[in-house]
Amino acid sequence: MLRLALAQPPEVVNVGAGVHGVHRRRDVFRLPDLWQLHLYSYSADLTLDGTTYAVAPGFVSLTPAGVPVQFDYRGRSEHLYVHFRPSPGGEPSYVPEVQDAGAAAPVLADLLRSALEASATGSARVVSEVWTALWRIAELSAPDSERGTHPAVASAIAYIEANLARPLTVPELARAAGVSHNHLTRLFHAETGTTVIAYLRRRRLTRARHLLVASTLSIPAVAASVGIPDLQAFNKACHRELGGSPRAVRNAVVAGGGTT
Repeated sequence: MLRLALAQPPEVVNVGAGVHGVHRRRDVFRLPDLWQLHLYSYSADLTLDGTTYAVAPGFVSLTPAGVPVQFDYRGRSEHLYVHFRPSPGGEPSYVPEVQDAGAAAPVLADLLRSALEASATGSARVVSEVWTALWRIAELSAPDSERGTHPAVASAIAYIEANLARPLTVPELARAAGVSHNHLTRLFHAETGTTVIAYLRRRRLTRARHLLVASTLSIPAVAASVGIPDLQAFNKACHRELGGSPRAVRNAVVAGGGTT
């Protein structure tokens, strides 16, 4: 988790839309004195300070100043970004390095595009839009904090959210959380009322539903983005968790004229 001070508006240095993965499939860089915010519309591997995350459309990442960043692209990749300095002081918010913004992703995209449109004039609106976006990002993980979730469970959940596209095991999650396999299993059930595997399965299918109804990704691409690349297994999981095939889930929303 990152400590991010949001009591005062940040100093926004740059807002933009980046296009990558066209001439080279890897970028490595570090900004010595600026934080970075990225909102993704593609799937890629993102390595922050030695830890690799699988990002997908709708994911958002925050990188503190001085932390090395590596992007491994899978083709043409576009994202919105902000370079900023947080204002010091005030009670910090604790925010995951990488997380799935889910239904908040379109709102964040609108805020960052609005900041980008205003940046040419140097308007104070740029700072306002970015500050609002940062608060929205901090609020994505706020419910867990408000319930007093055990730090190990919060760490495991943050790791799940950042790596839904990869195969995950309970021992791997336990290592990420800094506890034993059995201890994480007990803590997770006590905190959430469900097992680690059941939670992971539900999050994968919740994410799949969002991508089916809110994106034009192909069904195989959606399946791969949620860590279930086997289409037969993905179809069965959708029937079990979402009540129908991936195509039926997508078509039902189109027929209904919107999402719920």
